Amino acid sequence: MSDQTIKVAVSGACGRMGKEVVKMVLSSPELELVAAIDSKGGEDAGTLVGLDPCGVMIQNDLELALIESGAQVIVDFTTPHVVLKNTKMAIKHKVRPVVGTTGFTPQDIEELDELCKKEDIGGIIAPNFAIGAILMMKFAAQAAKYMPHLEIIEYHGDQKLDAPSGTSVKTAELISESRKEFRQGNPDEKETIDGSRGGQYNGFRIHSVRLPGVFAQQEVIFGGYGQSLKIRHDSYDREGYMPGVNLAIQKVMDLNGIVYGFEHFVE
Repeated sequence: MSDQTIKVAVSGACGRMGKEVVKMVLSSPELELVAAIDSKGGEDAGTLVGLDPCGVMIQNDLELALIESGAQVIVDFTTPHVVLKNTKMAIKHKVRPVVGTTGFTPQDIEELDELCKKEDIGGIIAPNFAIGAILMMKFAAQAAKYMPHLEIIEYHGDQKLDAPSGTSVKTAELISESRKEFRQGNPDEKETIDGSRGGQYNGFRIHSVRLPGVFAQQEVIFGGYGQSLKIRHDSYDREGYMPGVNLAIQKVMDLNGIVYGFEHFVE
């Protein structure tokens, strides 16, 4: 391997996103898979994703895998229940986290930022690595300057653990940077069914749809007098996230502290 090859560990390797990351790393000449971690464990990571055996066996002990593998970067697509613990463990061993798992609070991100800076390493936490999704967020933030009445509707499968999605929250945060906070709608509005108007964020609403057969979509709907605007992004396959994950692995090597949001790398 070249001296420039980045040594990568994948946490959540047996999950649907984890398998795509393993496949991407094994297929990228600039990356080297050195560890694959999942609670299931036991199988060759290459065989797991339908490729030739690669000699990296899936382990179920994250700390041991990080110590033995010499990983420089860990990509985490696990669950909101374990991701904070995983990320702290990685930082403890000076392994740079690239995290696509959602569920972090602002306080969590601030704490992880401090831990990274203490260890003099960088990290990236991104609710979405799809380039199209990042453009959707940026376009929505720009539109909100001129059409401040809006609502967000996000759609995911019924097994998703968190609501609203990390992508919708990040979109709302970017919109709020360019939109003055005010409460939309009729001030006398009353819900006859609790929660029917969705969650409130800085005066506008976020709606979460959870249905079987749905992958990942989001639309931001803007309303104005005599017109409306819809900005929508649809993901059809997890492979669409992989160019962004690959770029994040390379970018994180030059960072110090946590960068929250992949939009910082999409100009």
